[in-house]
Amino acid sequence: MTAMAKFQRNRHSESPLVKGLRVLLRNPMALAGLAVILLWSLVAIFAPTLAPYDPLVQNIGDRLQPPSMEHLCGTDELGRDVFSRILHGARISLPMGLIVVVFAMFLGGTVGALAGFIGGRFDDVMMRLADITLAFPSIVLALAIAAALGPSLKNLLIAMMAVWWPEYARLMRGQVLSVKNNDYVEACRAVGVPSTHILLRHIVPNAGTPLLVKASLDAGSAILTVAALSFIGLGAVPPTPEWGAMISMGRTKFYQWWMMTFPGLAILTVVLGFNFVGDGLRDALDPRLRGKQLL
Repeated sequence: MTAMAKFQRNRHSESPLVKGLRVLLRNPMALAGLAVILLWSLVAIFAPTLAPYDPLVQNIGDRLQPPSMEHLCGTDELGRDVFSRILHGARISLPMGLIVVVFAMFLGGTVGALAGFIGGRFDDVMMRLADITLAFPSIVLALAIAAALGPSLKNLLIAMMAVWWPEYARLMRGQVLSVKNNDYVEACRAVGVPSTHILLRHIVPNAGTPLLVKASLDAGSAILTVAALSFIGLGAVPPTPEWGAMISMGRTKFYQWWMMTFPGLAILTVVLGFNFVGDGLRDALDPRLRGKQLL
């Protein structure tokens, strides 16, 4: 057998996930997004070491200083170093966005898988609940829940998790309905394989890929939503160094442009990073696109 034939045989024997990852790693935009996410993750982990100043310490004598060698991103109206606060803000914004997306994916995926597989009354009740939630714009409903609970990062997290899961449930239910009557599933039923085993080992792995793609795309949106709700006072409360709250503090300081610009750039780079990775995953795991990119 020639080397080319062996290569073709091995390539066709790869699992869809391996093929998708191979395509993803050949996508320069996805790699750039991964690099940005990795960089900000390292910043979040090592922020106490990297930050030149304490993000909470006030120094009125240095208030509203423009960017300089001493303060790379300037200072705010209380004399706090903006660069240090941005670094520490990564420890809030990134985990908040990821927690919301992971929770929504697992809760929505579980509800959707059970609704699609079991059907009947459970399916009707859960999908009607999802429909009611989806009838409202997610950010408006999250805003209402956060306002009712009171301003805090914990309440903001609860509000966002409460409104993000229905989309995942709807998506997973549709995938399960399209998979559960396939020949290999019917063969498992015919030989007496337990329903739980069929669902967990054969249906969910084949139906869950779109949820992974959606989660990677939603991570940036979740971080942006956290910042937006903190901007209007429903998330982080002073003196917490959260990016949206930092932008809110600088919104009236027209001539102190650095107070809004640098936190805004932090949000922009993180959101773009997740969007690039999400687009790459979608292209890599979509069978209609994968074949073209493997040629």
